[in-house]
Amino acid sequence: MVLIPLEDSVVDVLNKAQKASRLSDAELAIKAGVTLEDLHRIRAGEPLEPCLLRLAACLSLGGVALVQLARKAYCPMAQAVEGLAQFNTHFGDMTVNSYLVWDLQSREAVAFDTGANAFGLMATVRKNSLQLKYLLLTHTHGDHVADVDRILSDTKAEVWVSEKEPHPQAKSFAAGRVFEAGRLRVDTRSTTGHSPGGTTYVISGLARPVAVVGDALFAGSMGGGKVSFADALETNRRQILTLPDDCVLCPGHGPLTTVGEEKRHNPFFPEFQSLSTST
Repeated sequence: MVLIPLEDSVVDVLNKAQKASRLSDAELAIKAGVTLEDLHRIRAGEPLEPCLLRLAACLSLGGVALVQLARKAYCPMAQAVEGLAQFNTHFGDMTVNSYLVWDLQSREAVAFDTGANAFGLMATVRKNSLQLKYLLLTHTHGDHVADVDRILSDTKAEVWVSEKEPHPQAKSFAAGRVFEAGRLRVDTRSTTGHSPGGTTYVISGLARPVAVVGDALFAGSMGGGKVSFADALETNRRQILTLPDDCVLCPGHGPLTTVGEEKRHNPFFPEFQSLSTST
C-alpha cells in the first residue's frame, strides 16, 4: 500500500468544528479564552499548545489528539490485507480513493467508488483474473463516481447505491442489505451526515475485518457535515467506531487507518481518548 498523507490538517479540523459550532472567529476566541492573534497564528501553522487545548475544550475536541495533529505527530500505521487494494487518483486539486476487495478462492470481486478514474482498479482486476461482481458507491459526490461509465463498459458489474442518494446508473438499496462475492460478505450501514445516503460497507471474509467508510471518517478527522454535522458524528460513533479495534478503515480521502487508531487519535471523538487515559 502506498502511504498517503493525512487528508486534513489541524486547521481543517478546527474549521470543521468551528463551522459546526456556528461561532465566528471573534466569538470563538472569547469563548475559548484565546486572542484573535493566537487564533491566526495557529491557522498559519504554529502549534500553540495552550491555545489548542483551550480551543479543543471549547469545540468538544480531544485536546491531546489536536496537539498531536498540530505537531504532525500522528500518522496511522501502514495497513495491508491480502485481497484488498487501494487506488488514489487526482481529482482537481485533491486526491480521492477507491477500493477493490476480492475472494482469494473464487476470484469474485467488489469495487467501492471509482475515484477520478478507474484505470488502476481495472488493471488490478485484469492482472489478478478477477470477476468484478459489484460496484458499491459510498455516496454520489462527483469525485467518487467520476468513472462509473468505464466500469460498466469493461465489466458486467452491478452498480448499487443507497436509496437516500440515487444515481442514474445505479440500483438502490436500503441500509442493512447484504452483498456477497465468493466467501466475502459485505454488510451495509448508514453513515449519513456528510451526504444524505452516505454508506459504510463492512467486509468480512478477509484475514481482518475491513470497512469502506467513504467520506464519513478520515484518519485523524472526518468529512464535513454537509447535510448534518450532528448526524455525521452520531453515525460515525454508532456505526463505525463500534467495529473491532483491528478493523481496517478505508476512507474516501487520505491513508488507511483502523478503528483503534481513530479512537486514540481522532480529535472529533474525545470520549474514547478520555476512557483510554483513565484505564
